[in-house]
Amino acid sequence: IKLAAAVGSPSERMRLLVLHLLLFLLGSTAKAGEIIGGTECKPHARPYMAYLDIVTPDHHLSACSGFLIRRNFVLTAAHCAGRSITVLLGAHNRKVKEDTWQMLEVEKQFPHPKYDGHLVLNDIMLLKLKEKANLTLGVGTLPFSAKSNFIPPGRVCRAVGWGQTNVNEPASDTLQEVKMSVLDPQACCHFESFHHEPQMCMGNPKKMRNVYKGDSGGPLLCAGIAQGIASYVHQNAKPPAVFTRLSHYRPWINKILREN
Repeated sequence: IKLAAAVGSPSERMRLLVLHLLLFLLGSTAKAGEIIGGTECKPHARPYMAYLDIVTPDHHLSACSGFLIRRNFVLTAAHCAGRSITVLLGAHNRKVKEDTWQMLEVEKQFPHPKYDGHLVLNDIMLLKLKEKANLTLGVGTLPFSAKSNFIPPGRVCRAVGWGQTNVNEPASDTLQEVKMSVLDPQACCHFESFHHEPQMCMGNPKKMRNVYKGDSGGPLLCAGIAQGIASYVHQNAKPPAVFTRLSHYRPWINKILREN
């Protein structure tokens, strides 16, 4: 299922069945919780993180994670697209307002033109903000992977987001992070639509540490650089998880940024 958190309409429930129990990282309600098996981030230690409040095309509420790469651009997953999106920057606990908060409307959504919602391929989207964010101690940008960068298996990275702490756990409101290892692509071959070049296989099947509902669109950080975007996981939350590989899409990202 895709990781975007939409309130479960009949059409959405049907889509989940079609996706062969892949899990929308955002889940079936508007609430987002915590990463599974991770830890709470130090407040404002990840100033590039964006919480996305989404109104879906059928007027349901949804939520995603994302990250600021330019003062007026956020990267997230294509399945987080909606009728309208509001971006919250500078948040740690998304329910406790702070002076660091900046709430900005999205002016235009740029889902990848070849995004396939059925196979969950090309699950990447750029959001152009109506106004530029003010760069402060609580709000900053995140560098992301160059086209030539390819992370080898065994490297330990970190996923960050506002997703659930477990399959049946109540939602938590604070930003979480979890260590995840880059796996050999064979570890994701049971996913029908996994392709090694545009996607990354992440996690440790022996440890219950993973992204889950609410983490869609959040970054995978390797040595402080964004290398992936949370895309989908098993419904039972058991690792591995699939991330969109940013280096594969660097030419497309650069094109959108250049033209806008």
